[in-house]
Amino acid sequence: MKRYSLVVGLCVCLASAGAPATVAASARPAASTAVSAAAALFDPEVWASVKLGDIDPKVFALALEAAASAVEHGQVNEPGTLTVIDYSRPSTKKRMWVYDLHTHALLFDELVSHGRGSGKTNATSFSNDPSSNKTSLGLFRTAETYVGHNGYSLRLDGLEPGVNDRARERDIVVHGAPYVNGATAKANGYLGRSLGCPAVRPEIAHTLIDAIKGGSLVFAYYPDANWLRSSSLLD
Repeated sequence: MKRYSLVVGLCVCLASAGAPATVAASARPAASTAVSAAAALFDPEVWASVKLGDIDPKVFALALEAAASAVEHGQVNEPGTLTVIDYSRPSTKKRMWVYDLHTHALLFDELVSHGRGSGKTNATSFSNDPSSNKTSLGLFRTAETYVGHNGYSLRLDGLEPGVNDRARERDIVVHGAPYVNGATAKANGYLGRSLGCPAVRPEIAHTLIDAIKGGSLVFAYYPDANWLRSSSLLD
């Protein structure tokens, strides 16, 4: 498990890094300032006194680290929110948190589904394969909205090659679904499952999607040793 100190070190490096040598000298200060400002959003010291809700601090630290790496690699520019999903928790418990990166407010604390191929009450298996009906792990960038079979939905682009980079091809999107229902989950012992999408309660789907659309970040976690060891965004 990664430590806060690693994230701090990464943010410090980002803040001091210059623009690539191929960029004109006059453009370097602006580029460096932009990266530094974005990286500062994920500084764990800034978040140390924030009420994060019922999230595992170690999972949140990993989300900060992955997000900071995505900024450094140019995969995202000025995200407004960070959504964290902890798939190590059973589906009957709230395991999705949405944070405003500028005000540090906890915007949502919600139930979220996993793919039917990943497990029943607990998700234990994950995949990037289009035919798997499984959830994918890692960091995603939110994209455009559309209205489809599941109503108002939000496309996701996976940022980790071989882990979740086929999300758009798989139609892995955030959407509302009636099977994401606390009462039903309590009665059945598990939440309804998707084909791999992080589906949420219909009552909050539209508001949540509007809060995180257009270039924000979603971090899906599970203590999968292979992913944690090989992720391009986690040291």
